[in-house]
Amino acid sequence: MSIKLVDRRDERLALQRQAKLTPLGSLLLRATIVLALIGTAIAIHWFDRGGLVDQVDGHISFGDVLYFTMITITTVGYGDIVPVTPRARMFDTFAVTPIRLFVWLIFLGTAYDFIFKRAWNRWRMKLIQDRLHDHVVVAGFGTSGGEAVAELLRRGTSPDDIVVIDSRQTVLETAEALGVNYLCGDASHNAVLEAAAIKRARAVVISAGRDDTSILIVLTARKLSPDAVITVVIRSEENEDLAKQAGATSVINPVSFAGLLVAGATHGSHLPEYMRDLATAEGRVALKERIVEAHEIGQPLSAITTGVGVRIYRGSDCFGFWEAEANALQAGDVIIEIVPGSR
Repeated sequence: MSIKLVDRRDERLALQRQAKLTPLGSLLLRATIVLALIGTAIAIHWFDRGGLVDQVDGHISFGDVLYFTMITITTVGYGDIVPVTPRARMFDTFAVTPIRLFVWLIFLGTAYDFIFKRAWNRWRMKLIQDRLHDHVVVAGFGTSGGEAVAELLRRGTSPDDIVVIDSRQTVLETAEALGVNYLCGDASHNAVLEAAAIKRARAVVISAGRDDTSILIVLTARKLSPDAVITVVIRSEENEDLAKQAGATSVINPVSFAGLLVAGATHGSHLPEYMRDLATAEGRVALKERIVEAHEIGQPLSAITTGVGVRIYRGSDCFGFWEAEANALQAGDVIIEIVPGSR
């Protein structure tokens, strides 16, 4: 799994595809290249051993060539064996020196990929996790999940406060382009949700594409985060009660909701447009949910000045603006009001 923050300001156009080499294969390939470079240097030194002088016994054996090559490639040499002919010196200058640089670059790159990079990613992931508080976790980045993230951004949610979870690396490229945190993994697993710091999340949006998978994620999320607001997309009406029993705060059925809009259009052509305005942050009007303020307690719902009050939630009960209970607001009431939109 991976979690990542992306700065798109220095983006470059690049044609990419998934790497075919495994980490072990990459390591073996690099070792082969290093051995090939060293072997080339040893072979040339051996065939031109007449250009080398051993300061100890004056005789150049294969062991001396092997020793001289390794010392020359890995260090600057000790001076006990030295090139004395112009050809030997030219070879060391224009062949051995580049080989030395290539070997060191391969070594440093391998150390970075297999040691430093992993440690850096673990530290970076821990840093991002520690900064996640009151964020939104979006499990499933398909059509519904993607639109949910886009709407959250339009409503002013910072990309730093959104974590997208999906097992498909291809769709996460879109999440990366939006600048949000993303996690590649199965959201039905405890470890994946814990990596998204779900215990400190204020809300969870679940749209896994399959009702059974979505309900399983609801169960896992509710177990890990008892107080979070969990909204799940369910496509079959018969599974809506199961999702609520699993712990979902809200259940959205896009199929039945679309049917309501279509049916509403038969009674008024402007009704679907108005409903869309209410649902999106870019409409002329918008729905807002808030807690009743102290100076509003005792007043009727119709007297609020922040918008048009249409409904109140009092505990587990719901009352419309026309009902008697809406004539006197009480402490703890949750108000649903229509306010001007951003357009």
